[in-house]
Amino acid sequence: MSTAGDKIVLGSGKLYISEYTDGTIPDNATLEVDANLLGLIQKGATVQYKPKFYEATDDLGLASKTMLTDEDVTLKSGVMTWCGKTLAKLCATARVTEASGKRTIKIGGIGKQDGKKYVIRFVHEDATDGDIRVTIVGNNQAGFSLAFAKDKETVVDAEFTAAPMDNEGTKIIYEEDIPVA
Repeated sequence: MSTAGDKIVLGSGKLYISEYTDGTIPDNATLEVDANLLGLIQKGATVQYKPKFYEATDDLGLASKTMLTDEDVTLKSGVMTWCGKTLAKLCATARVTEASGKRTIKIGGIGKQDGKKYVIRFVHEDATDGDIRVTIVGNNQAGFSLAFAKDKETVVDAEFTAAPMDNEGTKIIYEEDIPVA
């Protein structure tokens, strides 16, 4: 059974990232530019919302009350086109230097943590049913691995953990184009 406005979403999209410095989400034209493209992605993107609840019940199971206590949000994606500067956006202790035609990235050192948060936006473009945008603010807290194989591209898996982005505790902004009457 379908209702007005339902759509079938097919396909992947692009992943943009920009440092979150002033507490505001940039508009589409500012954020969705090549300079902010984290890299082209492989195997799409996954946004996961996991609520946590506490339930208080009496010993006889006659009374209970449930309360939402926490919300975990992650955005996962495989980044297929990347360079050393990409790693600096995925690792809070990465330091990048460039000199004499060489880029060097140093990773590690708890005292080198930069404390940065990023606006991360996944954009699914659909000329037929309208675009979808998913935006979070956070950083990669899952680390990364680099697998170099003779018969497969190296894809850096990123897993961004969302933080509240406003005074309401919003962790995900989901926007979809809808028909205008």
